[in-house]
Amino acid sequence: MLKRTIYIGNPSYLKLKQNQMLVQCPETKTVKGSIPIEDMALLVLDEPQITISSQLLNRLMGQTVAVVHCDNHHLPNGLMLPLHSHSALTERWRIQLAASTPLKKQLWKQTVEAKISNQKQLLAAQKAPIEAMDLYLARVNSGDTQNMEGKAANHYWKYLLTDFQRERFGSSPNNYLNFGYAVLRSIVARALVSSGMLPAQGIFHRNKYNAYCLADDIMEPYRPFVDRMVIEYLRQNPADEILTTQAKAYLLSIATQDVIIEAKKRPLLVAVSTTTASLFKCYNGERRTILYPEF
Repeated sequence: MLKRTIYIGNPSYLKLKQNQMLVQCPETKTVKGSIPIEDMALLVLDEPQITISSQLLNRLMGQTVAVVHCDNHHLPNGLMLPLHSHSALTERWRIQLAASTPLKKQLWKQTVEAKISNQKQLLAAQKAPIEAMDLYLARVNSGDTQNMEGKAANHYWKYLLTDFQRERFGSSPNNYLNFGYAVLRSIVARALVSSGMLPAQGIFHRNKYNAYCLADDIMEPYRPFVDRMVIEYLRQNPADEILTTQAKAYLLSIATQDVIIEAKKRPLLVAVSTTTASLFKCYNGERRTILYPEF
């Protein structure tokens, strides 16, 4: 059964009862609903007046549920993941940390190629120019030392959206993209932990202040799926510049969006787990390539 993403956007008291997360109104104690914890993958907390019990947190971590916290701008700014989520955890960490530089460079090359390929397919679907993307794709080398990823991104954003500049805190639809990417990052980080790997130990990203360098690496080929959702939403809601609850609910459904991986259609949440499992097999020598999705 496909795991669920749960969004809490109102004042609530969250507690554990019979292996379910019970949602109560903090004032009236009225039960608003309950969700089996075994069905959950992500819990998004987007309201300052949310109280969550320690007992519930303990059970959520035990079921590998990623808990995402949002800031005053309603954008995810925190992520809680379990420390123990795989039976061979320390052995897998040792193998991951021992990965050679040439291997990581090859893995990054594959990642950049997959990202540019998916960006190209989305541009083609929008009937935008793609010839330059073919050129950038052909020039990706080990470690992408010529930064074809960045050059492809400049072309991609130039033609994907009209009069748009991709910025972290820029005007709409940057807010939509930021929210969608943050959710995607949480999904990837959860899958990495479930596969017994350290999210902080990246193959390309290596900022010492970033606890999710590997998640930032592995999510790159998945970003165009968020971009497509944002484009489709704004096409149907052109006047919406503020990130509404409706828009958030739509973007949270990224986990259930279908993608093609290993020539099969799979929900993105399942595909990410396939990707992270293949990554570890690359670390321990069972595979030479990472499995990434495509349009």
